[in-house]
Amino acid sequence: MVAREFAAMSISTSARPQELIDLARYPILDLNAPAALGLARECREQLDRTGACELPGFLKREAVELLVREGDALSSLAYHSVARGTPYLEPPDPALPEDHPRRILDDTSVGVVAYDQFPADSLMRRLYERDDLMAFIGAALGKEKLYRYADPFGALNLAVMRDGERLHWHYDMTDFVTSIALRAADRGGDFEYVPLIRSASNENYPRVKRLLLGDNSQVVRVPMHAGTLLLFEGRNSIHRVTPIHGDTTRLVALLAYDTKPGTCSSKLLQKSRYGRTA
Repeated sequence: MVAREFAAMSISTSARPQELIDLARYPILDLNAPAALGLARECREQLDRTGACELPGFLKREAVELLVREGDALSSLAYHSVARGTPYLEPPDPALPEDHPRRILDDTSVGVVAYDQFPADSLMRRLYERDDLMAFIGAALGKEKLYRYADPFGALNLAVMRDGERLHWHYDMTDFVTSIALRAADRGGDFEYVPLIRSASNENYPRVKRLLLGDNSQVVRVPMHAGTLLLFEGRNSIHRVTPIHGDTTRLVALLAYDTKPGTCSSKLLQKSRYGRTA
């Protein structure tokens, strides 16, 4: 049924991937041009200051509409998982006090459509596979060269979050994450983070503990706006997605790149996130 729905929809979605992007606002195709160089520099400055860079309206409104239709056609394929863990995505350390941040547990629940579930003619897949988009993201991140993930599941994901689902406070294991907002929930589903709360030399456990116990005094909330490209460096900026409420599923595309080729997820991560292994 899903395949038939997607095939029928694809007939009317012949737009080329570069036509999805608002190139007048974000001239990303020629990275040697002054406008593109200036844009990449502004992105890098934002990331250095706060660990995040928002590009609102990166996708045109009509492009968002097409991609939401595509996402709805695929959403029934999402694997929904529930996990309980610490912000450090590691097992709690029993040698530490019970109220230590490395022992404080919380729940995460989310649905994910894996890369191999996107049809070859999927607009989002074709957009992700564009070299010029990847080159721009690399320039914005200040990386000399990026590579798409080799992971058959994790290279491109669609996060599908339903009523009651959420992501708990956590740090990322990767240096950066690239996402494109497609549709907000009826209520909730905001992205929240504390910029650069820790560093390589200081875990700042007292401040993290206060956050986990409810002190939101330094929290930055990023309301979800469809079409926004978000570059986020989450290794040192703890973050979460607030609980989803209502009948409208929250849709976000996650585009995975790395500074080295051949990156794949572990079998354990594949099993927990997708319910299967490659």
